Parts: sequence; C-alpha cells; structure tokens
Amino acid sequence: MAFVHNVEIVWDELINAFTSCQSDRIYFLDCASGEIFAVPSALEDEEFWGQIEKSGDRFLEIPGFDYTGERRMVADFVNSVQDEELKRILKLAICGQKPFGNLDDIVSFFPEEHERLQEIRSEFLSSRVRLWLQSNDLFTMETEMLLSTRL
Repeated sequence: MAFVHNVEIVWDELINAFTSCQSDRIYFLDCASGEIFAVPSALEDEEFWGQIEKSGDRFLEIPGFDYTGERRMVADFVNSVQDEELKRILKLAICGQKPFGNLDDIVSFFPEEHERLQEIRSEFLSSRVRLWLQSNDLFTMETEMLLSTRL
C-alpha cells in the first residue's frame, strides 16, 4: 500500500483494475478514501451516476485493459526475438494461425525470452499506471518507488 495525497491505495487492486479484461465492469478510484470499486457498465441507476458526476474529481474512472497497447507491445517483443524459428512460431501464434498456441505458453519453453517478455509487460503496465496517476495529479515520489518495486 502507498499514500497518495495522504490516501492509502491498495496497489494490487489498482493493478487488477488496469489489467482487467472485463468489459462489463467500470472501475473507479475514490480519491477521498483510496477505495477501488467496480460497477456494472450497464448499471441503470441514475442516482448513482448522478452522484459520480456531481462528485467532481473525487471518483476517477480507471482506464480499462489496453488491448491496442498490449498487442503493439507483444508485436514489438516478437519482432525483437533473435531466434528466427521462435520468431516465426510467435508471429503465427499472435495471428491465430497454426501452430495454434498461447504466446506465453510458447515463450515459457525459452526462459530468457519469457523473462524478457515479463519485464517488457511490467514496464508497459508501470508506464500506463504512472501516466494515469500523473495526469490526475496523484503521482508522488513514494508512488515512483512503489511502482519500481511492485511491478
């Protein structure tokens, strides 16, 4: 946990919100309490949405999973692989062509590449969280230290 403007945020919950692929949920950060909560995206509660709107900057919507950024990051990783046969297999995997396979499953057989992919993903996520926090004036030196040690 860390303090942002004297508010304690459970960082694992923040990271989970950023990496959530649930399109049927919208995640919010309550800047007053540090609580992170989700509501159904199809919620038809006018009173709730009215309170969110009236609250000004208290409730910040946490951006959903960045499919485009993730895909770009994975493509860059695949293009940087030195082993030409592995690169060919990974390109087929990310295009959904045979041999069918999950990129992470394939790379898991290549420990150095697997570790490099995890580092790239971690930096990608760290950068997204950092930019979001900065754009909402929530970024502090303590946040920087936490991000560098947690991600």
